[in-house]
Amino acid sequence: MRTGIANLPLHGGRVPRWLFERMVKLARVIALAIVEEFDPVFFLHRVSDPFWFQAFGCILGFDWHSSGLTTTTCGALKEGLKGLEMDSGLIIAGGKGAASRRTPLELETAGQYMKVEPASLIRLSRLVAKVDSAAIQDGYQLYHHVFISTLDGQWSVIQQGMNDTNRQARRYHWLSSTVENLVCEPHKAICCNKQGLCLNLVAAEGEANRKATAEITGIGPDKLVTELKRLKNLNLPREHRILIQDIAPERLYKTFVATYERTPHDFEELLGIKGVGPKSLRALSLVAELLYGKPVSFRDPARYSFAHGGKDGHPYPVDRKTYDQTIDMLHTAIESSRIGQSEQLGALRRLHAFLD
Repeated sequence: MRTGIANLPLHGGRVPRWLFERMVKLARVIALAIVEEFDPVFFLHRVSDPFWFQAFGCILGFDWHSSGLTTTTCGALKEGLKGLEMDSGLIIAGGKGAASRRTPLELETAGQYMKVEPASLIRLSRLVAKVDSAAIQDGYQLYHHVFISTLDGQWSVIQQGMNDTNRQARRYHWLSSTVENLVCEPHKAICCNKQGLCLNLVAAEGEANRKATAEITGIGPDKLVTELKRLKNLNLPREHRILIQDIAPERLYKTFVATYERTPHDFEELLGIKGVGPKSLRALSLVAELLYGKPVSFRDPARYSFAHGGKDGHPYPVDRKTYDQTIDMLHTAIESSRIGQSEQLGALRRLHAFLD
């Protein structure tokens, strides 16, 4: 239930090295404690919950509104579980910027631990990124993509985009067990303030437009370009003029040729074609509305109202001795649990029940 809205400003700065090193250790022992007490799938459910994830970042040493929480928390978690794939039952790939583009290679490498072919997860990773960068056009440019998988192929994705205009971030959470259709209301949550114009090509009410968008790829590229030029000259509602103004029909010709030659069967297949990006999807969906009268959706899919941006630039007021004691306590609890002494983890169970 939404009880309010928090506008969290972008802060500059970096996490001090001494703190990040402790974040890695604490993230590791918390993740291992959860896996030991429950299982890797339960951990996926936790990180896909935006409120739990936010609290997790705060426990690691962030202020409640510190920006960089998403990227650094995921980075600490990935570093902390590196080499512990068999112990944790978790594979973590991707990251911020260039690291996000290494996700396919990292999933391929992790195939040695997995019970499923990494190719299927690589495809999912690419489609998830394509949905949030092209099928949802909300003004937020993706710069962070982390793919977390169990050894049997269940997964969660945490992505984040930045809006350079309002200097706020938007976080996209995915969980495989809640995805019934990758291109229809697929998210577990999207965290941000709802704002402005958003073209939502994965809205439930846009099913007819998605179907028509895939169908019109069977129309010749010349015809599509002609219709786009016509669309630019029509006196349409304001939102269409905004969406169409930066589209150059002639520049999309090669993309239309590629989609025409492949003729995708549905919107998901269209989304997976290399070279089909935001502008080509926007153009196709608007032509589909023009030709078939199937409207696109402008409903912002954000489901949780908080946003965040960068760090303070000052060392956090963290008591290093207490931080280290917490890491040692959780590590000891895990080791004790493995030899049948679970009293320490009983405290974690009680904490979980209290938080729920």
